Amino acid sequence: MQAAGSIHSIAGSAVEAKGLTGARMYDVAKVGERGLMGEIIRIESGVATIQVYEDTSGLSIGEPVGCQGHPLTVELGPGLLGVAFDGIQRPLDSLRQEEGDFILRGTSIPSIDRDRSWSFSPAVKQGDTVIGGDLLGTTREGSRIEHRIMVPPDIGGTVVEARQGDFRVEETVVRIQTGAGIVDLSMITRWPVRIPRPFAEKMPPDQPFITGQRILDTLFPIARGGTAIVPGGFGTGKTVVEQTLAKYADADVIIYVGCGERGNEMTEVLTEFPLLEDPQTGGSLMERTVLVVNTSNMPVAAREASIYTGITMAEYYRDMGYDVALMADSTSRWAEALREISSRLEEMPGEEGYPTYMGTRLATFYERAGMVRTLGSNGRTGSVTVVSAVSPPGGDFSEPVTQSSMRVAGALWALDTSLAHRRHYPAIDWTRSYSLFTTRLTPWYVEQVAEDWPVQRQRLNRMLEREKEILEMVQLVGEDAIPDTERVLLLGARLIRENFLRQNAYHPVDATCPMKKQYWMLSAFLEGYEVILSGLAEEIPLEDLLAVGAIGDLARLNELTDDRFPSASEEVLNRLKEDVSDLAEQIRTQRERFEEEGEGGEPAE
Repeated sequence: MQAAGSIHSIAGSAVEAKGLTGARMYDVAKVGERGLMGEIIRIESGVATIQVYEDTSGLSIGEPVGCQGHPLTVELGPGLLGVAFDGIQRPLDSLRQEEGDFILRGTSIPSIDRDRSWSFSPAVKQGDTVIGGDLLGTTREGSRIEHRIMVPPDIGGTVVEARQGDFRVEETVVRIQTGAGIVDLSMITRWPVRIPRPFAEKMPPDQPFITGQRILDTLFPIARGGTAIVPGGFGTGKTVVEQTLAKYADADVIIYVGCGERGNEMTEVLTEFPLLEDPQTGGSLMERTVLVVNTSNMPVAAREASIYTGITMAEYYRDMGYDVALMADSTSRWAEALREISSRLEEMPGEEGYPTYMGTRLATFYERAGMVRTLGSNGRTGSVTVVSAVSPPGGDFSEPVTQSSMRVAGALWALDTSLAHRRHYPAIDWTRSYSLFTTRLTPWYVEQVAEDWPVQRQRLNRMLEREKEILEMVQLVGEDAIPDTERVLLLGARLIRENFLRQNAYHPVDATCPMKKQYWMLSAFLEGYEVILSGLAEEIPLEDLLAVGAIGDLARLNELTDDRFPSASEEVLNRLKEDVSDLAEQIRTQRERFEEEGEGGEPAE
């Protein structure tokens, strides 16, 4: 311990201590006889205020306090994937084996298993010169992820020895001669959670983060390394959206942070995630997932630290060259913890009692996302994409957390209660949502999907906007009073809403949708609308057009497997064109017969 002191006062989870000479801001401290872990959040006139991560019941004045001399850090190394941690990176399974179903206060346990051995294959040899970020060697973590052991950012020199074989995480695998002497490197490293891991260069967001959800990838795309928020009231499906993205999104590693959520929801996550099948490998989804769990009844300080714990682990896998998706559920609970801590410090409150620096803290968190070129001479590229749920009270998007998040996030996926009640999933309101990445991502869509993708997307937007205008008119005059062309547009928009923008999260095919299939589906719906509209020009009665059987086949395109596109969509469209053409021919035949009868008078009996 760097310094020792004693408890001076206690106010909930905020403890003031005297005598901590040399203590610094955000240093970790052990409080009381039990050694409760905490973090120094204010130093004033020789008094250090410590935010304790655990319940302070039973603490008394005069109990010892020890400063550890370092900030809150996480352990980084093989063995993170497939594990559920609490907000300060204590492995829950290991805690349960040692203590049972309830976490005892003051418990300290290694985050990474010290007894497990890993097969290390060096990527360097004696005499090689290495710098921070260079690859030292690899070990296999799960069936998919190659865990890459890297030189710490602040170390460089000449390799003295590189070992191969099975080692525990704390055993030396590479020795480096630096200017300060020989440094022994193991497979484990530590990093302060509040300090972003360094990188060589942040790259422009010009590649999409494919989610598999049509409304997101088509209308409101997010760039790889971008940020998106998912605000919505109670029961609108925020958690389901994030869990769906965790399963189907185009990411190598998933970090799921349950920040202050209800205990039953996090229980479902802990029990269901190991049972989910990874669509990329066929194995368990947990093989590439890290869970950070902090329920609503856990101490608020650990909740405030949990998102930093999660994004630090995300940056670690990013530095290996992987694409990482961080799901934070939800930042509203994190902000509530920040508000509670601020009130105990008696700081000047901002809007609705939140601290005035809440927006800055949110921006600092979101800015740790991005696609980067990593340190070192290997030229790796990795990314961290952040998708954060927001829980505005009563679904009010004007509240401070939502507004502060909207100012810094690149995409807004606004959830709508009325859509959720109509079982429209995902219940994303296409009239309120937006994406700031669309223009920058357009060249990728043109090159990788289709040249006319921007045109099709624009047609879809115009149709949805026009549908909204027509529906407002219908509420005043009724549907029978509007022209048939407008009624056809309502039909086309309804087909798109119910069969393109909506997906069945439990359907084996429709749960996710690749980009090529999205393009052919959208093209089929838009062209089908034009075909029906052309039927009106042929004076076919609207009722006859709406009864065409191929329209039902068009509505079932979402259930067809990916390998059946585009032939299936072309087949349905051809059938629709034939049906409309047959109706038009019948109309022309009837018209000609009536004209002949009109010229020749009544036919003879």
